[in-house]
Amino acid sequence: MDNVRAVPDAVSNAPGDPESGDAAGPLAEQIETAYRRIGITSAHVGIVAMVLFGVFFDAIEQNTVGIAGPMLREQWGLGGTEIGLLNTATFTAVALGRVLAGALMDRFGRRMLLGLNLLVFAFGSVLCAIAPNYEVLVGARFLVGLGLGGEIATAVIMLAEFFSAKHRGTAVGLINVAAAGLGNMLAPLFGVIVFAVFSGDDGWRWLFGTLVLPALAVVVYRRALPETPRYLAAQGRITEANTVLNRLAAGKLRGDVAHTVQYLVVPDEREHASAPTARWTELLGPAYRRSTLALAIAVTMSYAAQISMLTLIPVILTERGMSITSALWYTLVMQSGSLVGALTAAGLARRLPRRLTLTAAAMLGVVAGLGFGFFATNIALVLAFGFLFNFSVIILNTTIWLFAPEQYPTRIRGLATSVILAIGSLSGGLFPLIAGAVLDGYGVGAMFAVLAGLFAVCALAVRFPRETFGQPMPEDR
Repeated sequence: MDNVRAVPDAVSNAPGDPESGDAAGPLAEQIETAYRRIGITSAHVGIVAMVLFGVFFDAIEQNTVGIAGPMLREQWGLGGTEIGLLNTATFTAVALGRVLAGALMDRFGRRMLLGLNLLVFAFGSVLCAIAPNYEVLVGARFLVGLGLGGEIATAVIMLAEFFSAKHRGTAVGLINVAAAGLGNMLAPLFGVIVFAVFSGDDGWRWLFGTLVLPALAVVVYRRALPETPRYLAAQGRITEANTVLNRLAAGKLRGDVAHTVQYLVVPDEREHASAPTARWTELLGPAYRRSTLALAIAVTMSYAAQISMLTLIPVILTERGMSITSALWYTLVMQSGSLVGALTAAGLARRLPRRLTLTAAAMLGVVAGLGFGFFATNIALVLAFGFLFNFSVIILNTTIWLFAPEQYPTRIRGLATSVILAIGSLSGGLFPLIAGAVLDGYGVGAMFAVLAGLFAVCALAVRFPRETFGQPMPEDR
């Protein structure tokens, strides 16, 4: 608590000193100063755990179509295009869900959306498990996607808004450590376990159904999650923002705080003044057009490559004569690249500019795509290039998740980031149809050549947004 009590002395420092917490300074600087002084406490650890627990199971769920694909192909006679359509339904709904969540979280807050998203997802998972035919399964996957839609976007915004510039990159990077790293890597193992326990023809139904229980557990676990101080302050709720900041400083998300400090100070007439309502047209206005378009293109390319790989690689491996269990184990080895990529991205976020990291990762993706398509002639090379592919794409996604919220002020951050990620989800939903058709018509080499081309376009797009490395998150006041 010593760092908390020291703040009132600092407030009397010279006006304009970014370390002073001076009341006349911009709100962004006051928040950044408060976060720097508070540092990292057990409350931060609890917040991160509550967020990551949910996105971990989200990531497993997003792999279920690829895991169940060979079994659905055998039982229902589905081809690559039909399996791709299942992901199209999911990720099209994810895109819609993210846009809706973005608009709602800027109006009603970040906290509310997390529980609502998981409840809708749980209901959709139950319908997947009992689907009597392919058409019902497609509809159920759409409902699952709606529930998943806002989860990652809300998680990204929440963790970005709870940390200072020094720690923000690592905090947001941990989302993909849990999701694309551990979640994607362990999803094949989850499939192996489910299929071992439920070995009959209904194994794929149990795969969908067993994810309901952890989703409901997360909803209960997150009851102690607070609203972000940045959102509260942007809405003119300065007293509530100071309360959350004091809880962070004390390391307590529940109970009374013994010593309180007024970290944020604004003129009396602005105490309850909400920020202007976000307008959709602002995303393409003069202030944000370049960043919005460039990041939308980059995430479109990255998600298209990633979801095509996740959806179709088990099918590719089983068509080469592997059993479904062997294919899932090999997929797990390749997905370990996601975990290494997420950890690498979290580390690089504290050391390298965003655009440099993104460009290098995209070029590695080009190498990985071409290598898998044309040079992976044995299982060792398949695993090596598959590892590199996942390593590259997860660095891209993690850094984009961090880069996008840093472009916008709090009042529009949720909407803008959600729209950008929604465009990526829509791409991830639609492109497996194209990739599946190319795979069916022209083979593995052609499909991965197309994916390599996506990485090349991404490498160009990420050069255009403004660099934000080491800077406070922007505010309107």
